[in-house]
Amino acid sequence: MRRVSGVLVFGGIGYFLIVELSLVATILYWPDFVNSIGGLIDLARPLPVVGEMLEQINDLGFYAYVSGQHYFKGCNLLGSVAAVMFAVGTVAGEAHRGTLEILLARPLSRRRILTERYFAGFVAFALPTLVATLTIPWLAGFVDEYVDLSTVLMGATHEILFLTMVYSATVLLSALASNPTKIALGVLLPIGFAYSLYFVKRLTHYSPLRLADMYDFVAIEETQALDWATCGPMLAASVALFVAAQFAFARRVP
Repeated sequence: MRRVSGVLVFGGIGYFLIVELSLVATILYWPDFVNSIGGLIDLARPLPVVGEMLEQINDLGFYAYVSGQHYFKGCNLLGSVAAVMFAVGTVAGEAHRGTLEILLARPLSRRRILTERYFAGFVAFALPTLVATLTIPWLAGFVDEYVDLSTVLMGATHEILFLTMVYSATVLLSALASNPTKIALGVLLPIGFAYSLYFVKRLTHYSPLRLADMYDFVAIEETQALDWATCGPMLAASVALFVAAQFAFARRVP
């Protein structure tokens, strides 16, 4: 458990630093982006999905820009990688190292072992996502923009719910299989495909990334409310995947 804790702590710190540095660069670039957005829209015309996003940013302003850069490009991509990396070792890492029997010999139930590991990994990606996102209102002041704290809190909640689905699915695979590398590739490759699909006209509407793209976060700012038609199913899916992982781990032979 000490080995796992060290990986989660240092991994979580590394993930936070990368996301935060990217966010700082994104926000400080905003004035230059405003000056060049017309040319960027012209360049993006061969890619209708990208062009549409740029036009929306041009119309809606700073928070649409931050949402596209921080949530969609930053947290969705880097956060998904972090969530997968923190989840693969939950059970499969022990099996791969040959230490699963030692873990199960401890005077703890399998349910408690998996629950503790699940929530440790959850904190490792959710807390950095939340903390980095909460710096948006402060950073916005450096470019003379304003973002309400409640807006970024709800945005962080929506993003964390999306990442939790990715994390929970990976935990389930970790409870079923024994090779962390294969599990990671089995989750990350479909995520990469989903990114490719997102930027293809018409097919974009079938990409899972539509669950947490720029438009979702702009809608949060406009309505000042979470869209539970999206957030509810994401939460339900994560709970179902966690319960399935518990059943799989309970029946697993070391």
